[in-house]
Amino acid sequence: MRAVALQFLETNGAPYSKNLADGSAIRPYYLEMDRKVAIVGAGVAGLTCGVALAERDYRTAIFAKEIGRQTTSGAAAAVWFPYDAQPAEKVIPWALRTFDVLVELARIPETGVSMIETRQFLRTDEIQIPDWAIPLGAQRLSSVATGLWPVRDRARRGGYRFKSGFSLHVPLTDTTIYLDYLAARFLKAGGEIHANVRFENLEEVDSKFDVVIDCAGIGARELARDADLEPHRGQVVIVPKIDGLSYAIVCDDAPLMYAIPRTNDCVFGGTNEVSDNLAADPATTDRIVAECSGVLKIERPRVIAERVGLRPFRKSGVRLERDQLPDGRIVVHNYGHGGAGFTLSWGCAREVLYFATL
Repeated sequence: MRAVALQFLETNGAPYSKNLADGSAIRPYYLEMDRKVAIVGAGVAGLTCGVALAERDYRTAIFAKEIGRQTTSGAAAAVWFPYDAQPAEKVIPWALRTFDVLVELARIPETGVSMIETRQFLRTDEIQIPDWAIPLGAQRLSSVATGLWPVRDRARRGGYRFKSGFSLHVPLTDTTIYLDYLAARFLKAGGEIHANVRFENLEEVDSKFDVVIDCAGIGARELARDADLEPHRGQVVIVPKIDGLSYAIVCDDAPLMYAIPRTNDCVFGGTNEVSDNLAADPATTDRIVAECSGVLKIERPRVIAERVGLRPFRKSGVRLERDQLPDGRIVVHNYGHGGAGFTLSWGCAREVLYFATL
C-alpha cells in the first residue's frame, strides 16, 4: 500500500510527515504528546481532526450527539469544491491542502474516495474559471458539452440546458463509506467515540481534558455563543445509479441543481436556504427530482431516501483559532465551513493540530 503523507507543523515551524494510509508515524519519538484532547462534534471536521491528533499520540476522545453518517456531513454530496465558505484567502489554501490528501486517499479503494470529473455550469451567464482551478487542469466546456447546439448522440449531449461551463477532475468522497473509514481509522489509532452526548456549553467538557476542539458545526451557535453562524439548509434526494452518468453535474444559479454519481447510488440536489428546518419537504423533493431528470433527459427515478443537513455558514468567515475557556484550558475552534466541510477538512485539521501543540 502506498504511503500517504501529510505535512503538519511543529511548534517551532518545522514540518513533520504523517502516514495517512495506515496511521504509522513518520516522526522522531520526542514529538509524542501526553495531552488529553476532547473533540466536540463527529462530522467530517471532528473525525478528521480526531485522526490527525490520535495518530500523533494525543489521547483523543470525540463527543457528539450524532456520529458520522447521522450528522450534516452524511447529507453532503461531498464532491470537492470550495462552496459557500469564506474568506477566499484562507479557504482556498485549506481546500488545496485537502485536495492533495484526498488525491492520495483515492488510491486506496476502502476509503470511499475517488476522482471524478465535475462539470460546473451556469444557465444564463458566462462562467468564470477560478484562478485556483487553472493549475488543477480546469478547462472550458465546448458549446456541444453545454448543450448550446443539439447533437444526435444523447450520451454526449446529456440533455444539458446551460449557457457555459467548465470541467475539473476532483476528489469525490462517498459519505456512506468515507465517514465510516475515518471513524474506524480514528479508533484504530487509539481514539474513543462517545455518541449521544450533548453539551450546553464547552465548559461542560470533563476537566480531565487539557484541550477542547470545537467542531460542532451549526451547534457552535450555542456552544460558542456565536451569533455569526447561520444554517444554510440543504436537501438532497438519493436515487439509484444513473446509467451512463460518470461525471458530476453542478449548476449554481437558481435553481441550484446537482447530480453526483456515487459507488452505489446517485445524489440529486439541492437547496441552499437560510433555515433550521431538518424535515424533508415533499415539494422540494419533487422539484429536485424533476429538475435533475430534466437536465439528464431521463425518466424520473425511484426515490431511495431524502436527506436534510444544515450547512454551518459563518457570515464573518470560517472560525479556526485558538482561545481559552474560563477555566484556562485551551480551546481550538474549527467551524463555519459552510458547504465545504469535506473540501476544507484536512487543511483545517493541520492548523488545529498546530494550535493544539502550542
